[in-house]
Amino acid sequence: MKTFFLTQFRARVAIPALALALITGGAVAAWSEETGKTTRPERASVNLPLDENAIQRDSLPTGSYAPVVKKVAPAVVKIETTTTIKGAPVEEMPGLDDPFWQQFFGPQFRRQHPRGQQSPLRQHGLGSGVIVTKDGYILTNNHVVDGASEVKITLTDGREFTAKVIGRDPRSDIAVVKVAAGNLPVVPLADSDKVEVGDVVLAIGNPFGVGQTVTRGIVSATERAGMGIEDFEDFIQTDAAINPGNSGGALVDIQGRLIGINTAILSRSGGSQGLGFAVPADIARSVMQSLVAYGHVTRGYLGVMIQNVTPALAEEFKLKETKGALISEVTPDGAAAKAGLKDGDVVLEFNGKPVADSHHLQLAVADIKPGSAIPVEILRNGEKETLKVTVQEFPGKDQLAENESGNSEDTGTLNGVGVADVDAQVRSEYNIPRHVTGAVITQVDPSSPSADAGLKPGVVIEEINHHPVKSADEAVKLTTHPDNKRTLLRIWVNGGSHYVVVDESKNG
Repeated sequence: MKTFFLTQFRARVAIPALALALITGGAVAAWSEETGKTTRPERASVNLPLDENAIQRDSLPTGSYAPVVKKVAPAVVKIETTTTIKGAPVEEMPGLDDPFWQQFFGPQFRRQHPRGQQSPLRQHGLGSGVIVTKDGYILTNNHVVDGASEVKITLTDGREFTAKVIGRDPRSDIAVVKVAAGNLPVVPLADSDKVEVGDVVLAIGNPFGVGQTVTRGIVSATERAGMGIEDFEDFIQTDAAINPGNSGGALVDIQGRLIGINTAILSRSGGSQGLGFAVPADIARSVMQSLVAYGHVTRGYLGVMIQNVTPALAEEFKLKETKGALISEVTPDGAAAKAGLKDGDVVLEFNGKPVADSHHLQLAVADIKPGSAIPVEILRNGEKETLKVTVQEFPGKDQLAENESGNSEDTGTLNGVGVADVDAQVRSEYNIPRHVTGAVITQVDPSSPSADAGLKPGVVIEEINHHPVKSADEAVKLTTHPDNKRTLLRIWVNGGSHYVVVDESKNG
């Protein structure tokens, strides 16, 4: 399921007593959605204001940043979310049978609190967002709105809107929400590739719910990766103070242009200690355009496991420098295998650009449209070769319901269920026999009818309404435009197959 074209590095950074924190205020659901397929029709497009000029580094302001703040602050919003968690047990209070209490509350008091009663809980979260189009598209973090049944946006002028979640991308931790309004203030986007260490930046958001705040700092690093926060990491690091509630807020340059979406902090205390991380605006823009157009993000895939080149490896593989990405494993029938790449090859260039390390190759491949034929320069046995690789689509999980927001218009079924293709790693992880085919369930919203029907991670969907399922993409298509909200499934679980019915007709 996670045979990536990169070395897996999801482990947390090993620094004693330090914690990596996503900087939202409130609960964060654990359920995750990932990339989809490219065959779905486009839904819409969005044109974002973009200023690609580099910052004027020889004319820094010396007096006040107030003009920049006045320009940007109206477009940075507060995001409040409500998440309903179904099935939280309510324990019976001791002594409810005591006549002393019943003389005040009556005999019905005990009956209203039966032991083991399942009662829904409502959790509230706080974050920030950035308006990037006048008609109401807002960038924020995925972890701010993940699992939310209600999303409320508050502008600095006091106006409030209920927002619709357009799409989420957990791999980059970017989400897009939209409000029904016009002529809104916006923050133009800068070319974040032109950001340099030492550039002055402002972080604007709503930490701790105290109201909008602005903090100043500098860019302390770029292309920061290996933090274990996201699958695709290319952070801008800053020492501008970022705290819980700043998630999804703006990191802007001194010209008031968006260079990043504030996402996480590295902290001993949970508060700012000068190590904040923002998703670059270039990545946020690309993800947003895909989410608006398709409802998901499509990424390229080579089908290799790679690692960085150490000095010792450079010597063994006859490299003059510790640059490039060493292929440690090639996935059978993947794009790399079909192009002739082998274990032990070192990728020196991809699509005409030098490869510094495995992180850079990961991002470069992900940014390629599936189906594109790309030149790849490798070093094999001390000799350089150039091969042509036709990039495949990243075989990630696909959420059956693209938009889980409670106020969205949903026409599909099996909402809140995520699936993936049944590959070798999935079979090993869930002990699925070779003869079982279909789409494996990777996550289920615990408050959904699917969970009530017994669906859970590891279950294989073999048929949907009597139609055989061969892949995750097929499962998505079979649930997109159903005749009704009752779905008959043939599933494999615990060594055998049986049928279940998921009834969503009573939901909503």
